[in-house]
Amino acid sequence: MMDSCQMQQQWQRNSPDPPAKTLAANTVSIPANMPRTVYMDFGSGGPPPPGMMKDRHGPPPPHHPRDGRGYGPEGYGGEGFVPPPPMHHPMPPQNQVFDSRIDSQQGAVMMVYGLDPATVNADRLFNLCCLYGNVVRIKFLKTKEGTAMVQMGDGVSVERCVQNLNNVTVGDYTLTLAFSKQAYLSEVMNPYPLPDKSPSFKDYVGNKNNRFLTPASIHKNRIQPPSKVLHFFNTPPDVSDDQLLQVFQDYGVAPPHTISKFPLKSERSSSGLMEFQNISQSVMAIMACNHATIQHPGAKFPFVMKLCFSSSRQIGQGKSQPPAKAQSPPQDAARPGQNNGLEHDY
Repeated sequence: MMDSCQMQQQWQRNSPDPPAKTLAANTVSIPANMPRTVYMDFGSGGPPPPGMMKDRHGPPPPHHPRDGRGYGPEGYGGEGFVPPPPMHHPMPPQNQVFDSRIDSQQGAVMMVYGLDPATVNADRLFNLCCLYGNVVRIKFLKTKEGTAMVQMGDGVSVERCVQNLNNVTVGDYTLTLAFSKQAYLSEVMNPYPLPDKSPSFKDYVGNKNNRFLTPASIHKNRIQPPSKVLHFFNTPPDVSDDQLLQVFQDYGVAPPHTISKFPLKSERSSSGLMEFQNISQSVMAIMACNHATIQHPGAKFPFVMKLCFSSSRQIGQGKSQPPAKAQSPPQDAARPGQNNGLEHDY
């Protein structure tokens, strides 16, 4: 005779499972011949794969050697950390020489350090930067003496400035130029005065002295690094050497020691070359005297002298020599289109 426990087990084996339609909506029917195991509730996602049951966190990630820069797999997140994929437009490393294929996402604002706070103002910085692109706005920083921010027309113009003006010595100072993280310069309603009483912020949008405004002017521009020889143009047709020298003396910079004028192409204006003792003097001359006005009795308006760096490295041996071949302009400088600006435009 079976006891009550054996009868209970026999009854469970012989009793059929209830029909599926009588089960609750959130249960699953289990066939009679399937071993009855206990199932855990893993939520709506269901249980993990069988291989993950022993280790719920999965196998450890592969080991990556530390790259030593502080942000590699071991230096950022611990050993075994997998670094994120590289950006689509990575930023260029510092001190890299930029080329004309500049990233379209690069900004058009640059930082300019190493300016002489006693003599440099917005217009003088414009006179230098306009050789390499259109200048939009210039802002001097009150908290950083001798530092300015310059917004150019595009990133390529900033690239030209950085390539040609970085580490250039101007007097007792050395210029340092770099791209700024700022996308543009906001208008300053009440700029503070600089030592010469000029405003510390100026807007140059629409300024006619910008030299990249039209396709014709862009075509005439020739980008040159600083040189001790400057090309001058848009001066009175009968301008004398003494008149040119007086311009630099009036602005308080060293005048050129040699001046060579080109043969006149028309009666509208004159042009030529002038040589300084060194690059530092020529850069100061451009900053102070580029776009200086020269009066002429036969003209309705004064002439606006324009300066730029020349591809020539010297133009003669001085005025004491006979004005023969040494005083004639080089062929490459006399060809049309070799100036860095608009010729006969005033």
